[in-house]
Amino acid sequence: MLKLVNASKKFTGGEVMTTALNGVQLEIGAGEYVAVMGPSGCGKSTLLTILGMLDSPDAGEYWFDGQNVAGLGEDRLNDLRRGRVGFIFQGFNLIEELTVAENVALALEYSDLPAAERRNRVTQMLEKLGISHRAKHHPSQLSGGQQQRVAITRALVTRPLVLLADEPTGNLDSAHGEEVMQLLQRINAEGTTIVMVTHSSTHAARAARTVGMLDGSIAHGGAR
Repeated sequence: MLKLVNASKKFTGGEVMTTALNGVQLEIGAGEYVAVMGPSGCGKSTLLTILGMLDSPDAGEYWFDGQNVAGLGEDRLNDLRRGRVGFIFQGFNLIEELTVAENVALALEYSDLPAAERRNRVTQMLEKLGISHRAKHHPSQLSGGQQQRVAITRALVTRPLVLLADEPTGNLDSAHGEEVMQLLQRINAEGTTIVMVTHSSTHAARAARTVGMLDGSIAHGGAR
């Protein structure tokens, strides 16, 4: 479903050029749960942004659901990403001025769904993830674990094919982190493909496969 072929990405800052990805070969099948590990600065977050079509490789190919999307323009990437890719970040990225339900509904703002269907989707997903009793609360009224649960709800309300998680438990204590990990396993068991960046070997062990990165390259686990 997701396939990188000799994918490379470089960034220039002043007179310094940094190679974030260096000839990456990676294949992830539909319904897989893959953890990505490696030291800070090894390219994990860059890999995730390219898999999520927030950026494109400078060289090589990226195949998303049967289509080579490398080199496509930003508008086309936006169209392909919308409703097909969900993102979860270490920071919850919730808007304090909005209620929980309104934060989740933001993910459907540019969809073609009628207003009633959007409301139904939000209500159903909040119930499914066990946060419906907080629908009218604001983020500051929630625990960290509850805020991350809202962020996951927002990522899933579009019913994406792929869920990309960048250190989803990084800001949580161990108990709330465990809740999130159990939730991700449940989501994967229902058929959603998950790629998770983590520094925790314990959390990585919950995935079906671990991909190790070093210096912008895949050190192990890239092949299915």
